[in-house]
Amino acid sequence: MQRYKVTLMYDGTDFAGFQRQPNKRTVESVLTKVINKMAKNPQPAIKIYGSGRTDAGVHALAQVVHFDFPFNIPADNMRKGLNSMLSMDMEVLKVEEVPATFHARYDVSGKRYLYRMDMGEFRNPFKRHYTGQWKFPVDLDKINQACADLVGEHDFTSFVASGAQTRTFVRTIYEASCWVDKANNELVFEFYGNGFMYNQVRIMVGVLVEIGSGTRPVHDILRLYEVKDRKQARRTVPAAGLYLKHVYYQGEDPEHPTKLPQRQR
Repeated sequence: MQRYKVTLMYDGTDFAGFQRQPNKRTVESVLTKVINKMAKNPQPAIKIYGSGRTDAGVHALAQVVHFDFPFNIPADNMRKGLNSMLSMDMEVLKVEEVPATFHARYDVSGKRYLYRMDMGEFRNPFKRHYTGQWKFPVDLDKINQACADLVGEHDFTSFVASGAQTRTFVRTIYEASCWVDKANNELVFEFYGNGFMYNQVRIMVGVLVEIGSGTRPVHDILRLYEVKDRKQARRTVPAAGLYLKHVYYQGEDPEHPTKLPQRQR
């Protein structure tokens, strides 16, 4: 058995998220079907393991999965073979042969996300699957002051949706920033941390745009850490604007070393 690490991108519009669900089209189910077809449908079937889940409508610029394949195929041939069979809303960017000890989820040391927010007064039907929308004026300096409050190790209880399956809400954010993409009239948010929980990025962006619009104090994030109350964070921005940009593994970013979580067997 050869273990492969696969980096892929996908348009999340027509997927019900990454994780397999009964009677729904998901990234995991589509990719698993193609991989098993390439392997001539072995028994037991090949399973794939992702770096983490993305929700319905969320996009990925570089998601990572691994799987064990019963034949040793050169990595580039594996990439070409998968792409020849995948639908147009998914593309494999890179395939690597990795040791059997590699795990796409448990070896992750950090993730980087983007969020795109259209600033047009009217909803653009051609961007509705790829951006959120915020039509109110914002103060970019205030937003970036608030972004600085996100950096560091904090308890993000106020920023996690109900249903999050995690033992602790403490996470570390290494970088948080916002800028204006003038060509597309968009606010672009970028976050890099050792891990993000269910809807965390979308809730953080909701708080930041309210700060930028003046409906929250600049440093309200510090208060939200203390109250540990999801209801006080209020808004969850749409999934369409969220992109998984990069998944980091140990040794890829020595500037932000992260202790790996203990593997679950």
